Amino acid sequence: MELKDAVVVVTGANRGLGRHLATQLLERGAKVYAAARRPETVDLAGVTPLRLDVTDEESIRAAARVASDATLLVNNAGISTATPLIAGGVDAVRLEMETNFFGPLAVTRAFAPVIEGNGGGAVLNILSVLSWLHPAGLGSYAAAKAAAWALTNATREELAPRGIAVSALHVGYMDTDMAAVIPAEQKVDPADVAAQALTGIEQGLPEILADETTRYVKQGLATAPTPA
Repeated sequence: MELKDAVVVVTGANRGLGRHLATQLLERGAKVYAAARRPETVDLAGVTPLRLDVTDEESIRAAARVASDATLLVNNAGISTATPLIAGGVDAVRLEMETNFFGPLAVTRAFAPVIEGNGGGAVLNILSVLSWLHPAGLGSYAAAKAAAWALTNATREELAPRGIAVSALHVGYMDTDMAAVIPAEQKVDPADVAAQALTGIEQGLPEILADETTRYVKQGLATAPTPA
């Protein structure tokens, strides 16, 4: 997909990877709707702030009406509560699933007819190495990202006849607020991850693996689980 003159909606664009994606999309000549729950927190020159809460269906529908010229959707908004599935609070588990799975599903459902009506385009889902690697302490996040991986694969098949390509970005720890407690040497630069993601979209890649950890884990998916 050509990003020059594309019209892109980036959810969670006010910080972290989303902000880098919005910045680099502008540099590549795209029009960018920088979506956030609080659009007043978007401080990037050149973007159009857009109110969008991925857990609020009405806000999603309203955003699709405003960004009616969109040709690319980037489902970036997400949360991590570091909640285990058995010992953790079920409300936190539900919140992660609502935000990281049902949120991208709802936004994709709202924007698919918009993108199709504008001649087709693409959807990029920001996922994680934890789509495939499921540590107990991050069980709710991993479960939601695994579900979002299935969402990506299923909607890729469903939306292809409508002229919409669906891609996934998988990455480990990035140097963002979400991974603030992780040592710096274990994190990758989100600017580099954003560049890889956008190049992958331009090349039509269905899956973008942004770091060595992610590539290693993906390679080992056929290996039997190690007993606890």
